[in-house]
Amino acid sequence: MSFRRLALAVLLASAARLGAWELPAGWETRPPDAERITAILDAADQEGWDGVAPGLRDGALRAYETGRASAGVWVGLARWAALLAEQEDRFTSRWTTAINTAKTGHANMARRYPRPTTPLAAHVSRPLAQWLLGEQRFTEKFFGLLSPCDYLPAVLDTLDALWRADPKKFQTYAQLALAIAVVYDVPPPPNWPHSQVSQSVLPRRLPAPAEAFAFFSDADEHGLTLHKLAKLDASTLKFTVDAAAPIMELDWARTVITHPLAKLAKTYSLIRYRTDREKSGQNMWPDATYDLPHILADGGICVDQAYFATEAGKARGVPTIFFHGEGNDGRHAWFGYLDGRQQWQFDAGRIPEENFITGLAQDPQTWGNLSDHELAFLSEDFRTRPAFASSQLHTAAAQIYLGLNRAPAAVTAARKAVNYERRNVTAWETLLAAQAATNAAAKMREATLNEAAAALDRYPDLNARFRQRYANSLRARGETSAADQEERLIARRNQRDRADLAIAQVALTLKRAMDGPTAQPLAEQVKTYGLLVSQFGRDAGVDFYDKIVTPFITRLVRDGHKPEARAALKLARDALTPETGTQLDKEMVKLAATLK
Repeated sequence: MSFRRLALAVLLASAARLGAWELPAGWETRPPDAERITAILDAADQEGWDGVAPGLRDGALRAYETGRASAGVWVGLARWAALLAEQEDRFTSRWTTAINTAKTGHANMARRYPRPTTPLAAHVSRPLAQWLLGEQRFTEKFFGLLSPCDYLPAVLDTLDALWRADPKKFQTYAQLALAIAVVYDVPPPPNWPHSQVSQSVLPRRLPAPAEAFAFFSDADEHGLTLHKLAKLDASTLKFTVDAAAPIMELDWARTVITHPLAKLAKTYSLIRYRTDREKSGQNMWPDATYDLPHILADGGICVDQAYFATEAGKARGVPTIFFHGEGNDGRHAWFGYLDGRQQWQFDAGRIPEENFITGLAQDPQTWGNLSDHELAFLSEDFRTRPAFASSQLHTAAAQIYLGLNRAPAAVTAARKAVNYERRNVTAWETLLAAQAATNAAAKMREATLNEAAAALDRYPDLNARFRQRYANSLRARGETSAADQEERLIARRNQRDRADLAIAQVALTLKRAMDGPTAQPLAEQVKTYGLLVSQFGRDAGVDFYDKIVTPFITRLVRDGHKPEARAALKLARDALTPETGTQLDKEMVKLAATLK
């Protein structure tokens, strides 16, 4: 042991004997070197991470409050310490709540998850911990990517296993390892990547993490990928490693599909479109085999074209996303991919003449819907810039202050965070939480909600989210008319370009008329439905039919009001004006037959 390391060990041991472990005075003034990180790990071995975490947290706040350049490093260390100190049973309870709140649980997940009382540090070997605590860039990417729905025991197990297998390769492809860890933490759902093939034919099974890591890293090392995977962030790479096809099929696709990146969209049209299946209404894959060579040989409909294109892209190291959406007269599937300029193209295989609502896609990290603003953020790539790093630092400090019940300090830090980067959604949420913790007046929080909505005006889903919360606050204060007006404005604003958001708002209004304390008499419900159809249903398409017309008619039939149901369907047909023979027309004819 070197004299310097011995001195560090004595210093830390002395601090422990004096009571609670503290970061030695002055350490926070500059980033820790390898020896000091070793000393911190030694202290954690003796005191436990729960004994070390408060001292690191206090040291990080000293660096933050004095404006040290080293603040980011120490805040990162404090976050690692807090994570590693958390007992697994407490984490699992919190994670289960997050899964239930986000509604991302599914049948392929385990029914029960272990709840040991050991800390999460048990999933991380000391060599990996030494590297994690010394890598500020990885730390920033890790905590920037982490979701409440990530199952940390599995995430940490995967990172540790990949590190143990080859530490040098792990360091080169750390972002690839992180992407695999957050995607492979729980199994994919039964409807992924689409529901028009049975699970017996497509098992919905991800490869072993080590197998996937080897496949993609080896391909990159040998120049077989269309992107340099070692240079991409985990937030992008998670759309490469989420391959539904087995590694053997990906290897086949890598050798057979030869389109350059500039023409990757043409991969979609390699699959011959089966008009016979479309005419017969055979939406489910009819064969007993659903592998890439079989699809290429036999052809398929749009979901099969999109599936083939996304998997073939992933096989060649291209981040790809499977989309599906609803247009005026039917449903369609297409795909998106990261092009050679590092820009996302989201319309490969999309039918330009159809007025499709914004496509739906799954986020492989959470298996929930991938939000529209996330797609925009991917393209804008602002999260790699220094301003966002500063915003994240202030957000992390605000969250630490909240944990210490120092709400005024949290408000100040969160305000700095949103000033550095107005698109930092977590910073806005932290600011609102901090204001609530200070018992700020409702009107002050409403002003912040309006400020956030204005700052995120370019992202309709975020703008609508914050404006809806503003309306909810108005309603809670008894300002019902103002709340109704705000909700109508949300719907009207999005009616032309984001009909899906307008329809969601209309569905909320209709649900309020049918259920709960605001439920209206039947005649008023019919009147409300009629107004909504006339105002928002003109040529609105399948999505309006699915979310407004069908639920309302189903409720009328359930309650024994078939005449009103027939009238409601006629009103919808007159507004939606489906072309004869289209999918929407067929569904409306079928529904009409049940009402006779």
